[in-house]
Amino acid sequence: MKIQMVDLKAQYHAIEDEIDAKIKEIIHSTHFIIGSNVAELEKEIAGYYNIKHAVAVASGTDALHLSILACGIGKGDEVITTPFTFIATAEAITYTGARPVFVDIDEKTFNIDVKRIEKAITKNTKAILPVHLFGLSADMEKVKELAVEYKLKIIEDCAQSFGAEYKGKKTGAFGNAGCFSFFPSKNLGCYGDGGMVIANDDYMAEKIRMLRNHGQKVRYYHSVIGYNSRLDEIQAGILRVKLKRIDEYNKKRRDNARLYTEKLKGSNIITPSEPDGYYHVFHQFSIRTSKRDSIQNSLTDAGIAFAIYYPVPLHLQESYKDLGYKKGDFPVSEAVASDIISLPMYPELTEAQIDEVCRVIKKI
Repeated sequence: MKIQMVDLKAQYHAIEDEIDAKIKEIIHSTHFIIGSNVAELEKEIAGYYNIKHAVAVASGTDALHLSILACGIGKGDEVITTPFTFIATAEAITYTGARPVFVDIDEKTFNIDVKRIEKAITKNTKAILPVHLFGLSADMEKVKELAVEYKLKIIEDCAQSFGAEYKGKKTGAFGNAGCFSFFPSKNLGCYGDGGMVIANDDYMAEKIRMLRNHGQKVRYYHSVIGYNSRLDEIQAGILRVKLKRIDEYNKKRRDNARLYTEKLKGSNIITPSEPDGYYHVFHQFSIRTSKRDSIQNSLTDAGIAFAIYYPVPLHLQESYKDLGYKKGDFPVSEAVASDIISLPMYPELTEAQIDEVCRVIKKI
């Protein structure tokens, strides 16, 4: 049985008529950049998050980059984050001239270990950038306590956590900015690149709106040096169709995660954690196993896709050797990177497919 990591075609066919009609409507309008669909998507996402502002940008990486800039962070500053994440998290810090400062992760949640953050704070620290990895919120209560005590900004990386919650509040609504990616494979994904920043602060939102559009508030009057980071109308239209279904999609992911967990019981597999008070949306279903190589081989032979997020923590990447970190500096991140593997996960995944994945794994 061939099983994909993500089956975007299955999702498209379920909403094909509405998607095609929306794209056709936009093409006939001939308005493709920052038009009515972008404006409506921003309103709809701000409403979904019960927050004042949502600003659409060209990618999740841009959402992080522009948010860091809007917080006034630059050369000589430090931003605390995790080494166990996609490189865009740290790249966005580096783009501004600031330095990423890594803190190890919690072994159960894979998110930044909040008990270790305080030791990493220096006079140059300007922000904490927690990542809500794989769809599970970081411990935002402790992050907020530290931010208040040390007068730090909070920029949330919500690239994988659209709709996730921490103690009844959605990720992205805790800090100065919440940054989302709409890469096609995300829980809420478009058909290209796309991103969004949410914020309650008027200045923050206005600054990001200028930065995304060449630094202009009024056309051809450029207040600051900006960037070209605009979400196009077609992607916004697609996202509006999918946004109406995001809670349903996330529920199906949670149902699939429950099935995986039940069917892998009795094996030596470590399945994902969901602490009390958290609402996990399972962008990935990532397990840990001492037999990863054998499982990879068996899944490949069975025609079942998988992925390893992430095989090399950021502090050991060639691109960040100048930061001076070495092997052994973040032992939990390194241990998780050595035995983690992500299994197929998407709303349309069937119980029969999950049965087959688990059958192959349990044979090992």
